[in-house]
Amino acid sequence: MMRMKDIDFKILSELMKSSRMSDRKLAKIIGVSQPTVTRRRALLEKDFLSEYTVIPNFAKLGIELMVFHLVQWKPTCGHVDTKEFQERVNTFLSDHPNIIFIASGQGFGMSRIAVSLHKNYSEYIAFMTEFREKWGAHVAKEDSFIVSLTGDRIARYLTFKNLGDYIESFNSP
Repeated sequence: MMRMKDIDFKILSELMKSSRMSDRKLAKIIGVSQPTVTRRRALLEKDFLSEYTVIPNFAKLGIELMVFHLVQWKPTCGHVDTKEFQERVNTFLSDHPNIIFIASGQGFGMSRIAVSLHKNYSEYIAFMTEFREKWGAHVAKEDSFIVSLTGDRIARYLTFKNLGDYIESFNSP
């Protein structure tokens, strides 16, 4: 795996602001040659980039809710790390492409977090009903934080554009 150089942080920062940017334009912004950008970008894609994607305006697509789910498995749920249990989780995730993130963590007495998108509150309720039916025996507690994507109180929409400047600062003195 390559070690990131200053130029790599700059390229990554610019790609996070606009992943459709050409190598020629990137080179001009950063102040290096286009072949240098092409070579470094290929290395970044190999070792550091998960994917290129589009982040739509979910509300305009008819998705009203983004939900942050917090879960704590029961202490007696020792099979959480077994292959069979992980296969059940993977099946559940493949059946629910609206789950956009899930990971272990800690906070508020919980050990898992998931983020899901839902067309409306009824779809969210159906999702939670299914979740409780399939996983309720393993869950000690769960809670959700529901965000309305159609409201007028969103201070910053989901984007990675602003994060680009933060990433670039990693290699700054």
